[in-house]
Parts: sequence; C-alpha cells; structure tokens
Amino acid sequence: MRLLVMVKLENKLKFPKIKIGILGGTFDPAHKGHLEISKQSKKKIGLKNIIWAVTKKNPFKNESKSDLKKRIQFAKKLTRKTNYIKVKFYEEKINSNKTIDLIRYLNKDKKFEIYFIMGADNLINFHKWHKWKSISQKCNILVFDRQGYKAKSLKSITFKQLNEKNLRFINFKKVNISSSQLRKI
Repeated sequence: MRLLVMVKLENKLKFPKIKIGILGGTFDPAHKGHLEISKQSKKKIGLKNIIWAVTKKNPFKNESKSDLKKRIQFAKKLTRKTNYIKVKFYEEKINSNKTIDLIRYLNKDKKFEIYFIMGADNLINFHKWHKWKSISQKCNILVFDRQGYKAKSLKSITFKQLNEKNLRFINFKKVNISSSQLRKI
C-alpha cells in the first residue's frame, strides 16, 4: 500500500498537468478580440495552448449564415502567427456540441488542467447551459469583460453560485468589437 501511494505521488511530481484553454463559439467571424483574450489568457494564467473550438451553431442564437468551413479557414488564417492557438472542430468526433462533452473528451486521460474562456455576456446565461455546474467542477472558468456586461454578469445566477476558485474575472484592456458588429459591416 505504501509503495502504491509513493508511486502515485511520484507520478504527480513528474507529470504536472498541462494548462490549456478552450474558447468556444461560432467565430462568425473570428476577430482581434478573440486573439486578445487568448493572448491575455496565455500571459496571465500561463496556458500552454488555447483551443478555438468552433461550433456549427450556438444553441442560444440563430443559425450562422456563414459556411462552417469558411469560418474555420478564416480563424486559422487569423491565428497563423500564434503557435499556441489551435483552431479545431470537435462536434463530429465527439457527436455533440455541448461544452461539457468537449471538456470530458479533452480530459479523458487527466493530463490537462482546463480553463474555459468566455466573455462576460456569456456568463449572464451560463446557468442555462447543459450541465453548467459540471462544467464549473471540471475546469476553471475565465471571464473577460465586454463593453456594458460586467455589472449584469456580476448579478448573474452563475456568479452568485460559483466560488472564486472556479470562476475568475480577468482584467485587460478591452477590445470593443464583436462578431455581430462585424457581420453588420
């Protein structure tokens, strides 16, 4: 028994978990705001990689009018100079578009410490996400303020129910841009 405990302890010391971030969304289109919060996540949290997990459709929004492959190609083009951002589409591989299923898939061998990255606008309705409490238990949540959303997100059900261990607001110089604004241009 003592040997087993020593082996487990030794393995933990040899193989610290790799910190990765997940930034999910339709990326319709990807833009410099996505780049900036990825950069700040890497810098402030020490993330090794950030996965831009592109989804076909946000369940809380209308279906994207832009082609999925074109959105992925554009996101890859935008991130080509950042070797730590990986643009991926997992929905066919995991047969789901649910965040919790992606987190479970990425962490099945327990080698990652996962940070889910979101804007303050998403925190407001996070309690409506599929298994949102499980998401907060299986990863850390990093919240980036968006123009006009911080006060409302601080009053959200999610913010009130989660503790600072799992939910963290990241201060940064905001980029006042959104995909919906860009689609109107």
